[in-house]
Amino acid sequence: MLLRSGIVFSPLQSPSPSHSLRLTKSHTHPHKIISAQSQIPPSYTISDGALQSQGFVLHRTTSTLNLDHLNSVFVSVGFPRRDPDKIRVALEHTDSLVWVENVKTQRPVAFARSTGDGVFNAIIWDVVVDPTFQGIGLGKAVMERLLEDLLQKGITNIALYSEPRVLGFYRPMGFVVDPDGITGMVYSRKQNKNRKKF
Repeated sequence: MLLRSGIVFSPLQSPSPSHSLRLTKSHTHPHKIISAQSQIPPSYTISDGALQSQGFVLHRTTSTLNLDHLNSVFVSVGFPRRDPDKIRVALEHTDSLVWVENVKTQRPVAFARSTGDGVFNAIIWDVVVDPTFQGIGLGKAVMERLLEDLLQKGITNIALYSEPRVLGFYRPMGFVVDPDGITGMVYSRKQNKNRKKF
């Protein structure tokens, strides 16, 4: 699973265990936003215990994360191979992360992280699931926990990028085209190439 194009999560009320969220989605081509009203689930779709019984362990730190193995997961979903030193720097600037380890191989099989200002805004990056392990709920497991971490910190404006081909992952969670017609925009180097410098 590779997620690109923007989705913004913005609670309608003050954070509480069962508060409503406003979710908006924007694509790069074309720019659209989808939104949904949903409740934060009181429990995870897959519990930590159920994951462990299937041979997986959840982690929220990088202390045992092998960056070469993580890079392999990135490559397996279509990211270009990344410089491990740059991955390390990115992780040092990460506010929250969740990853799933296959106990048998001791390798990461699912990963998601977020960066932000620590108060109002966060953006979720690098949501990936090794193709061998897709379809068993690991993507939802990391996303639910990452969102919970952010919401517990009081962060209410959460964005992520996703490719249109994985929108089916979000539709069961109640995503619809934004009724307000909000359109997302992204900075384009191509468009800015011939413009005056700031």
